[in-house]
Amino acid sequence: MTQIKRSAPNPEWVLMYRQGIPAPKIAAGAGVAESVVRYHLAIAAKQDPNLRDAHKSALPAPAPRETDAGQQNAQDIVAFYERKGRLPVVGRSKQESALAGWLARQRQRAAAGTLTPVYAPVLDQVPGWRGYPTKRDVDAARWKQRLAEVAAYLAAGNEWPRHNKTQDQQERTLGVWLHTQRIDYRAGKLTAAKEKQLNQVIPGWRQGRPRRGANSERWNR
Repeated sequence: MTQIKRSAPNPEWVLMYRQGIPAPKIAAGAGVAESVVRYHLAIAAKQDPNLRDAHKSALPAPAPRETDAGQQNAQDIVAFYERKGRLPVVGRSKQESALAGWLARQRQRAAAGTLTPVYAPVLDQVPGWRGYPTKRDVDAARWKQRLAEVAAYLAAGNEWPRHNKTQDQQERTLGVWLHTQRIDYRAGKLTAAKEKQLNQVIPGWRQGRPRRGANSERWNR
């Protein structure tokens, strides 16, 4: 049997390899041993050091993998949004930071067109999750969350939260936020929209707890 002698490197094989076709498949199509194709590719790689990188870049992306943990994360993101009115951010609790990191990876995959199909319909329940939130968006969501938390705190039968003279961390957090709104209001820095929401959701927020005079304190002893 006469073997056809080919000049190396074979340009057709090199092109196929550059397009992401692996050496075994090239060899099978050409009806030659895989070692022959690899010999040609080795010569081509010496002539063009970027050949193997080009081959790797042309390889098809692996199919997105669906996991039980991923499905749970997607559902937790939706539940978090419904509860907090915002998306999770890094730097809060350990659980929230983990959700924020997972969501950031899904956002990148969605932009690249590699998002696992089963996650999309779940996450799409959250408006705008595919976009990157700005600092203004995060601050606005945090403000609404604090407003809702103060309302819930009062609805539970508590008095206006204090920003000092308390060991309760929740009360202090809410008290500092409320104190800041009062300062902004007196300084003319509070927007009309925020003032309207404060008046509607927690009326009386500007006055807070009534101050006790010296006489009332004496009589109440």
